[in-house]
Amino acid sequence: MPSSTRPCGLSRSHRITLSGVDFIPDLSGALFAPEFNALLVADLHLEKGTSLARRGVHLPPYDTRESLLQLKAAVESTRPQRLIFLGDSFHDQGARERIDASDLAMLRAITAKVETVWITGNHDPAPPEDVGGMIVEEMVLGPVSLRHHQKALRDGEAEISGHLHPAAAIHARGHRIRCRCFIADEKRLIMPAFGSYTGALSVRSEAFEGLFGDFHVWMIGDKAVHRFPAAQVR
Repeated sequence: MPSSTRPCGLSRSHRITLSGVDFIPDLSGALFAPEFNALLVADLHLEKGTSLARRGVHLPPYDTRESLLQLKAAVESTRPQRLIFLGDSFHDQGARERIDASDLAMLRAITAKVETVWITGNHDPAPPEDVGGMIVEEMVLGPVSLRHHQKALRDGEAEISGHLHPAAAIHARGHRIRCRCFIADEKRLIMPAFGSYTGALSVRSEAFEGLFGDFHVWMIGDKAVHRFPAAQVR
């Protein structure tokens, strides 16, 4: 069994505020809401490895285990009352049937210890019902809506979503540095993908156009989360 290699730990210097609610980015790519004692996770894409293998792309078949080990560490670190998945937790509708028995047992052990909510995504419009927790299309934490895919915001509404797998790049000391990131302005936050085999899309790509005003990114480094304004992002 591989050991978790990504660091885990809440940022000691950064909070992202939406509609007066503070959220703390975690080095794992999760997001903690201390006011609600909730841990948010986006885009696990469990069993993406076996999906790729069926199409002839053969990678080590440990992405689900690695992602779950990282999830377990994040839950143990933050000790939330509620665990909320923001969609695309399973890579496709057949993922539940392909998941290894030991990985399934690990997932169930995690959800058995914390109130769990699965928000539906485009990859998993009907998440499995035998892994613990409840299934919803979207939900709210106070004034903040939680959903998978971004929507037009109503007056006074704020939103946290996933789906786009954001990454940002900066130039520092003659080097280009690119990392997964959280991206947010005062109304909207998009979380990085949590899954081990998920790709990442530049926040400068067309998919992000029109979603943000004056934004910042919180880039996930090896040992810390680093905040940069839009003007520094390439």
